[in-house]
Amino acid sequence: MSRAARRSWALTLAIVLGVPVVVGLPPLEPEPAAAIPPGFTQQVVFTGLTRPTKLVFAPDGRIFVAEKSGIIKVFDSLADNTPTVFADLRPKVYDYEDLGLIGLALPPTFPTDPYVYLSYTYDGVVGGSAPTYNDTCPVTGNCEASARVSRLRADGDVMTGGEQVLLHDWCHQIESHSIGDLAFGPDGALYVAGGDGASATFTDYGQAGNPSNPCADPPAPAGAAMTPPSAEGGALRSQDIRTPADPTGLSGTLIRISPTTGAALPDNPLAASSDPNNRRILAYGLRNPYRWTFRPGSNEVWIGDVGWRTWEEINRVVDPAVGPVRNYGWPCYEGNAPQGGYNAANLSLCESLYPQTAGTVTPPYYTYQHSQQVVAGDGCPTGGSSPAGVAFYPSGGGGYPATYAGALFFADYSRGCIWAMRTGTNGLPDPARIVPFAIAPGVVDLRIGPENDLYYVDLLGGTVRRFHYSSGNQPPNAVAGATPTSGTAPLDVSFDAVGSTDPDLGDILEYQWDFTGDGTVDATGLNVTHRYTSVGTYTARLRVVDFAGLSDTATVQIRVGTAAPVPVIEQPTAALRWATGQTVTFSGGATDPQQGVLPASALSWTLVNMHCTTPENCHSHPVRELTGVASGTFLAPDHEYPSYLELTLTATDSGGLTGSTTLRLDPKTVQLKLATKPAGLRVNLNGRSLTTPNAVQVIVGSTNTVSAPGPQRLGPGTYTFQNWSDGDAATHVITAPAATTATYTATYDGAPGSCADGFGYTCTTAGRAYLTSGPTELPLTGDNDTASVALPFSFPYYGQHHAKAWVDVNGVLSFVDPRGSWPVNRALPYAATPNAVLYPFWDDLVMHPESRVRTALLGSTPDRQFVVEWKDVGLSGAPAARISFQVVLFEWGQIVFNYAGLNAGRELGNSATIGIENPTGTDAVQYSVNQLILADGKAVVFTPPAAMVGTASISGTTSR
Repeated sequence: MSRAARRSWALTLAIVLGVPVVVGLPPLEPEPAAAIPPGFTQQVVFTGLTRPTKLVFAPDGRIFVAEKSGIIKVFDSLADNTPTVFADLRPKVYDYEDLGLIGLALPPTFPTDPYVYLSYTYDGVVGGSAPTYNDTCPVTGNCEASARVSRLRADGDVMTGGEQVLLHDWCHQIESHSIGDLAFGPDGALYVAGGDGASATFTDYGQAGNPSNPCADPPAPAGAAMTPPSAEGGALRSQDIRTPADPTGLSGTLIRISPTTGAALPDNPLAASSDPNNRRILAYGLRNPYRWTFRPGSNEVWIGDVGWRTWEEINRVVDPAVGPVRNYGWPCYEGNAPQGGYNAANLSLCESLYPQTAGTVTPPYYTYQHSQQVVAGDGCPTGGSSPAGVAFYPSGGGGYPATYAGALFFADYSRGCIWAMRTGTNGLPDPARIVPFAIAPGVVDLRIGPENDLYYVDLLGGTVRRFHYSSGNQPPNAVAGATPTSGTAPLDVSFDAVGSTDPDLGDILEYQWDFTGDGTVDATGLNVTHRYTSVGTYTARLRVVDFAGLSDTATVQIRVGTAAPVPVIEQPTAALRWATGQTVTFSGGATDPQQGVLPASALSWTLVNMHCTTPENCHSHPVRELTGVASGTFLAPDHEYPSYLELTLTATDSGGLTGSTTLRLDPKTVQLKLATKPAGLRVNLNGRSLTTPNAVQVIVGSTNTVSAPGPQRLGPGTYTFQNWSDGDAATHVITAPAATTATYTATYDGAPGSCADGFGYTCTTAGRAYLTSGPTELPLTGDNDTASVALPFSFPYYGQHHAKAWVDVNGVLSFVDPRGSWPVNRALPYAATPNAVLYPFWDDLVMHPESRVRTALLGSTPDRQFVVEWKDVGLSGAPAARISFQVVLFEWGQIVFNYAGLNAGRELGNSATIGIENPTGTDAVQYSVNQLILADGKAVVFTPPAAMVGTASISGTTSR
């Protein structure tokens, strides 16, 4: 496990479970203080939550918090640390991987209007009963589920009566992108967003499932195969409104409904439609609109839409209730460009959208790329990305500096960061004015509180936090340390406050200690000790007070009279290498120094999928939890690689003391080798465009969508797909086999095509024999060497005749002295030296002991041929590579490049220039530059214009 991932999950356990982590890992380094702008402090408001997802402030001062499992808690105020369970919907909520209770909202007049609104993934099908799967899935990617929007009536701090279901839709069978957020608009209507319900791993057009297509997405019935180009399932559900021949689903949409009935409101843009869901829809073409918000003082909706391979989006819906209904393009578009995987799959719903006029698809307001920082130097990791919170700061009346007035705060869960997009001259957030704001691990929601502070919900740490600003004196930050935290009585504990800080340099701090949590100050000082003589669990409290009286508190639990239990995971072991869909058996137990072997009721298990972009940059996807069992099974998920599983066993003794141990489980992988005939064409695997030959590491058993798009151009040729080596269609699914490697080759049929320049030269490809050369050998050695050679006949080239040539080790033949060697290739034409040049393979080449450059004269007048061959030359930086190629000069002016001994990669030309250039570097025939385009036996033929053919000399030219 990487140190970053290990620290993240260990801290998750410590905070969520409120216990020390006693896993067999190296000591954790202290977490760095969160980087926030001067004048701001980050404060922990609520702790002890279990995977919280959503925060809502009630008008009467109460705070509601949703937990992913289906529990809703209510706090009386920000000072309350003992919440009441308002509702427990766990039997209905499908809490599995990315699914669960996601959205929570209160009407503006709450509690006069005494309802709490929620959106969640339902553990069953539309119209079915729950629980169906009990927060697991017996067959990976094959558990048909749905989502609900409901309301619960409040009676004080608890719900009364039953759940009123307003809407039940969003069919899917993949464990991601289900329902999103919901909120009341300024018009009093209820707005809801939902995801596409598709795979985040492969190009999903509805082909998954066994039997396939369980949601009966058009055009096939449930159980029938889904194939391009007609398929409309998977991510294409986001475009469902464009297919009027079938009922419309709500996946990938933003809708507006009545908060009492769930029906579309009569003034919605499509209120006249005969389809009830069409009447609800305000926007579509969204992938995973997990979090969104209204811009204060307007009806605008701003959506953080989680992207896939390349781009994350913030979308602006200007006046959704008025319309027109806007299409944001997913899955046909990602960011501002066509999405490679869905474009390559040749799907009718996308192919019919691409030629439409500008404006048919609404572009994102702002995008950021996975591989780039949002703000240079922001300190946030790149690679993985997922917008997980958006909130507007008030334009006036807030306590933050004026530069944040009207700013859009947005967060990214994968990067664990928050930024502020400050307003421009038009009053709207300006993408050119984004500034970093805070490090926020586990962030899944942003809210502006009643006092206009920014709050965020921390899924991983089980906390709610806020950012407070003061232009004057800042409160301190209390950090309490204790050694040891458990042991037998009498127990001597050393306490310290050395980690405590104050933003105001030079502030004098007082450290007040309450060792038993009874409200009495027992000691003061930076380092203190206390002896606990009685058995029990104590909460020691540190209060740090600055000179102006501002304070902060921190607590630490001390358990006296017992030692922590020791859990042991018996199976599986770290040696296991799992495959997607594999049933994994787990078992374990725990012993306690005082109580002996603990019963199964003392055990709990947590399974987390760690998804990594680099070994040090991983984010977590909680998969499932089980309590009260000593053994069981889980199904290995379908996820892209690199990823691994973490299985954690936690044991709790009768005194509440807890110990945990975590086991890392790596997957079994296979290298999918992708090739084309000819090499150098593109294929698409799971949304990524790859130039062949190429290889991708995937998990054995995983679902992978591969596409061979066409027609494609390569050099001057045009190529049309013919077949895959496995006999399947141009776009189809590869279930990763249990092998070390597996090769899939797409064969294309090529039309020769042509290339030309302004002078009249043309180029084609042809099958020609590789000619014999020698016995003359040029004195070329080492790297970057040149030699001259006399031509056996006057050779016509771009209107001039030449009697001499200069041969460069680096695959260059010049008719004018190049005055040096040229190892760095360029695109053609290029005015700088060398000029009047032939480039059969211009790359950084090197002569090895076995390498030779030889010449030969073949044929007889008037059709003599002069051959220059580079034989077994090497490529710089590739010690094992050896290639052979030759230039053939025909007496009448034709030029032929021949190739032999080519293998993969650079040998096929992906770092070389192939072509010819005129004497001034202003005109050229470029066959290719840095393309995998060459092949043994495929000659590149350059033919001069007809005026030059058969002439011994050309008027007005000189011979050299």
